[in-house]
Formats: sequence, structure tokens, C-alpha cells
Amino acid sequence: MAVILDAILGDPRNFPHPVRLIGHVIDFWRQIFFNGTDSFVRGLVVSAMTLITAGLFAWTLLYVSDYNVAVKVYLLYSALAWRDLKDETRPVYQSLITNDIQSARRYLSFVVGRDTEKLNKTEIVRAVIETIAENSVDGVMSVIFFAAVGNAVNPDYGACVCVWLFKAASTLDSMLGYESMGKFGTPAARLDDILNFIPARLGGLVIILAGGNFREALRVFMRDRLKHKSPNSAHGESAFAGVLGVRLGGGAYYGGKFEAREWLNEVGREPEVGDISRAWKVLDASCLLSIVIIIILSLRL
Repeated sequence: MAVILDAILGDPRNFPHPVRLIGHVIDFWRQIFFNGTDSFVRGLVVSAMTLITAGLFAWTLLYVSDYNVAVKVYLLYSALAWRDLKDETRPVYQSLITNDIQSARRYLSFVVGRDTEKLNKTEIVRAVIETIAENSVDGVMSVIFFAAVGNAVNPDYGACVCVWLFKAASTLDSMLGYESMGKFGTPAARLDDILNFIPARLGGLVIILAGGNFREALRVFMRDRLKHKSPNSAHGESAFAGVLGVRLGGGAYYGGKFEAREWLNEVGREPEVGDISRAWKVLDASCLLSIVIIIILSLRL
């Protein structure tokens, strides 16, 4: 039900979203515990307090509603980013279709961290596909994975609590886990790496199964899935590169400084505008296949 709702509605603008609330929670605990010193311990405390707050929030909503189905569906639906991932990248695609490169760069800047002002058409397409590929794991399949794990632990509240503990960790990584935060942001970054470790690997295999071009995609995935400074990010990207037959990676500028990265599927062709819509279809198929697998496993168990 949550997946169907996300496919239909996505994330309506100007509607309260739990992720924004988690952002405020992180800011609250950061103001209390961060005193300007680059402290691993203080970062660990902020991460722990954020997780406790998020878990208690989800459990309390379920408890006071007597574990109402509608509340469960909302908490799971609002954690998914399937429809939103396509909606956020669609303006870039539409601008590229009309060859409006300037607008494509501007829309792309809303969804990626890299510098977009000087990207050419191919580089814009590559950035869009990489965004879809990476977020298909931590924004969709990781959520489904933790919902399934939580539901197996406790059918009443396990799915929602596990999912929102994961979303809290993911938001912590986005807000604190970047390099400029130093030791303070390290606990958030490492926690996100740990939680995505299994979903990234399973997600890469699901993408390959759902996307077709199985043998070549699997070969690219097994060879290139660790070619990233993050232990998880290249899994989704290498799977998409193999399925689509395109070359991804290669580095980009961040804050005016070039960050070199290895190529994924280096011998693949340069991505074209039409590959963005193909990437959406792979995303759709991967999400649906994940749900089918979870349903089958649940019935057998």
C-alpha cells in the first residue's frame, strides 16, 4: 500500500514530511552537543540522540494510534523516494529534450552536489543517471529492505521503526557526514555505510535482474562495484552502467575542486538523453521486483 501510494502521489510539496522533522531534530541536538570542537564523541552522541528520537517518534505514533494501518502506511510511504526521484530529475530531462542546456544545468543543481555551471550535455545526462542509480538503493530499496526486516521482527511496529531509524541515519549522513565536518561527522558517515552495506549489494543484484542485459550487467557490477571512496555508492551506479551499457563516473567538480573517480563500465558508450527515461524504467522495474521478492519471502516464511 505504501509503495502504491508513493507511485501515485510522490512527495506533495508544502506537505509536512518526517524527513524535515528529522532535520530539525539533528539541528536541535547539534546545537546542544556541538561546541565548535572537532569531536568524534560529540558527533557520536548527536547521532545516537537523533536515532533515539526518531525511533521513539515512530513508535509513539503507532502506539497512540493503536497500531493503525493508515499510520503505518503513511510512515512507510513518506520514507520512500521512488516517485520523487523521477519527479526531481524530470525537469532536467525535459530541458535536455528541448536542448535548453542552461535550464538543464540549473535544474540539475537542485538534485546533485557537484558543480553544474559548465557541464555539457553528456555530463548532465551522466549526472542524472548517477543520481537515479545511487538513490535507487538508499532512497527506495534500502527502505524496502528495512521495512521487511522490521516487519519480521515485530509486525505491529517493527517495519516503521526500522525504516525511520534508517532514514534518520541517512539524514544524519546528508547533514553531518561530509568531509568538512571532520571527526564530528564521522559517526554519521560510518553509520550510513554500515546500514547500507547489505541493501546496496542486494539492490545492485535486483537492478541487474530487473533491468535485463543480465550477463554483461553482472560482469560490470562484479568488476566495478567497489570503485568509489564510499563502500556502497558504486553498487547501484555500476549496476545501472551495466544494464544501460553506458559509462558512468569519471569524476566531477565540487566547490570548484575536481574530485577524481574511476570510470564505471569504462568501455561503455557515452550516455544519451534517452538513457534517462530508460533509467526511470529500470528504477520502476527494480522497485516492483523488490516488492515481489519481499511478498514471496513473507508468504513462504
